[in-house]
Amino acid sequence: MYRLARRGKLGTVADGETRATAPGSAYPDADTELDTEFQREFEEELEHHHLWHREGARHHFGGDSPLLPPRLAPLVRYVPRAHPAGFVLGTAFALISLTPSLIPRDYLFQGLATGISGGLGYGLGVAVAWLLGRTARWTRLTGKVQRGTPEWFTPGTWVVLVVTAVVALLWMLLAGAAWQRQVAALMGIAQPTTDGWLRAGPVALVVAGLIVGFGRGVRWLAGRAADLLRRRAHLPAQVATVVGTVLVVVLVATVIDALVLRTGLRAADAAFSATNTQTYPGVVAPISPLRSGSPASLVRWDTLGREGQDFVAGGRPLADLGEASGRAPTPPIRAYVGLMSAPGPEERAALAVAELERTGAFQRQVLALVTTTGTGWIDDPVADSLEMIWGGNTAIVATQYSYLPSWLSFVVDRSRAEAEGRALFDAVHARVEQLPPDRRPRLLVFGESLGSLGSEAAFSSIDDARAQADGVLWVGPPNSNRLHAALTARRDPGSPAVLPVVDGGREVRFGSTAVDLTRPPGVWSPPHVVYLQHASDPIVWWTPSLLWHRPDWLDEPRGRDVSEAVDWYPVVTFWQVTIDLTNSLSVPDGHGHQYREVMVGGWLSVGTPPGWTDADTQRVAGMLGL
Repeated sequence: MYRLARRGKLGTVADGETRATAPGSAYPDADTELDTEFQREFEEELEHHHLWHREGARHHFGGDSPLLPPRLAPLVRYVPRAHPAGFVLGTAFALISLTPSLIPRDYLFQGLATGISGGLGYGLGVAVAWLLGRTARWTRLTGKVQRGTPEWFTPGTWVVLVVTAVVALLWMLLAGAAWQRQVAALMGIAQPTTDGWLRAGPVALVVAGLIVGFGRGVRWLAGRAADLLRRRAHLPAQVATVVGTVLVVVLVATVIDALVLRTGLRAADAAFSATNTQTYPGVVAPISPLRSGSPASLVRWDTLGREGQDFVAGGRPLADLGEASGRAPTPPIRAYVGLMSAPGPEERAALAVAELERTGAFQRQVLALVTTTGTGWIDDPVADSLEMIWGGNTAIVATQYSYLPSWLSFVVDRSRAEAEGRALFDAVHARVEQLPPDRRPRLLVFGESLGSLGSEAAFSSIDDARAQADGVLWVGPPNSNRLHAALTARRDPGSPAVLPVVDGGREVRFGSTAVDLTRPPGVWSPPHVVYLQHASDPIVWWTPSLLWHRPDWLDEPRGRDVSEAVDWYPVVTFWQVTIDLTNSLSVPDGHGHQYREVMVGGWLSVGTPPGWTDADTQRVAGMLGL
């Protein structure tokens, strides 16, 4: 980095290297290029940024330190050089990340959370210090302080900081193990051991080191770019720094997007596309004409995709349907149109309607429209419980819009889910409207996880949903669901975000269990709209605003399976809940993103057969093992 001297015409190229400035050369007189004020600020800024490089022997690790005995001074050689603000903030973030969140974490995921939080905290600390240093007022202040006070931030100070950080980290690791045991106990799963939990420390150090190393590499490139711009383009120092930083950030972002993200997405697409063409072991094409993929079907078996094949080939024996419902059973209809069955959402929806016509689905008591998850999956209890409640006098129809997992589909296929949900509902609803009112099936709408987002897209409001459907069941809705977010925002005063009450529960209700749906005890006017959501489901509560905004669900009493120790911290909580997303299905039923045990109650809340009793509910749940 070049430094202009206060006196004379010298330009410092590197430590100890000078160059005479001749008229007309690439290094013009400072008095003609920079005014005195800018020159003074520029020098002070360099003094601030090169604190560790001044007076080499005094600041070289292993030199004299007023805080260390002489025999211990050589040990300081092994203390890594780090930015003070970055080290302090990074350590703070790492310690905070050991607090609990929604889902229990093992040592590996905790190491990831701590390493990411610590690494990003370090970078944030460096960035804040750099931004403060860029202002003229702060530069003048730091310059005066540095000239008027001794340089107390010595290698010995680093040792004190490092030892304090290590002790605090060990203490928080022990406390974190206790917190994780508490969260695990709330969910009834195996609790981590303290010695196993301590392995999170080394994992965190590796992850944080990689992040900090990457950040330093970017900073080094930005510095080289700024030097080049000063030498070649003769830009002022501050302008060159800003331009060089912007250029490097854009370059790095482009490389990451092109080589990492796009390549990764292509690889994932190829892998999941191949998986979609495979068939689960033991799954064979149905023979019944009431199933898509059968010889009588309009939809070929080999176009259904793996999850579609599993759906149409599955189901409970007819005898189970009769026993569960207490009525003479009817073979249920399962219609499915795969991603490869037709080219677009409208074409798949039209094919689905034709398949429903072929099977006689519009003559059934119940017609359920399912918007699938990202892979096209429909959980077995979703279909089985509905068919058992109604004795098989049902038709379930679904279309596939993706073969990627929901978390990946949420990033790249969210618009496809919405388009698919709208197309399917509009096509089926239009056909139902053509039937005489007394001959129409009960039209139910269902969506789980990303499927609920796609299903919501068919309606402009809850009133619109109630006007067109006879019942709506949305399960584990992502935080970005439009209607869900609007309802939660206008919930009745005093009702929590985890179980909101809207307009006294007259039209829509939220619950984590079937009992929740009976509250408040007032009138619930049909058609019913139901949201099932657990307080511990990160899919429901994850949002980018966790980076900077404290959510209502952490300002209010915690849910039944969320520890009171869970709290919000800027940046850190976002990464904790982000990592929880990957573990949302690893917990027992009734927690996280697991809703199987409440499916019977969910379906009954939007539509009940005549004469249904609590004993019937218990019988169905028992046969499903719920």
